[in-house]
Amino acid sequence: MLKAFAIHLHSHLSRIRSKMTDSCIFCKIVSNETGAEIVHRDEQVTAFRDIHSVAPTHILIVPNRHIESVGVLASEDEQLMGHLFTVARRLAEKEGISKGGYRLITNTGANGGQTVFHLHLHLIGGQRMRYPMG
Repeated sequence: MLKAFAIHLHSHLSRIRSKMTDSCIFCKIVSNETGAEIVHRDEQVTAFRDIHSVAPTHILIVPNRHIESVGVLASEDEQLMGHLFTVARRLAEKEGISKGGYRLITNTGANGGQTVFHLHLHLIGGQRMRYPMG
């Protein structure tokens, strides 16, 4: 319980420091202001099921700190981005989709299909993916 509170407090303080707007739905999920089916949470990232699932497994993994998109990443974000992908791999194993394969997607900017402007990684699997994308 104390760890969850510490993560909540850290997320809240990060929102204040980065001057995030109250309209970011992913920030609200990270800070527990809005409900979601959380499947993983640690000091750096939160992962939850996408409510608009396109496959049997569709999880969004977001940094707890508001970062608008890949387009604004800085060199100090490299460790965080590595952690995002490591969490994705662990969740794929936990969901039982790692052996069959899965897709990781991040959309950047309006033309890239980004609809929520908080960097996030889609973990999609549990079925054969369609190709080509786009």
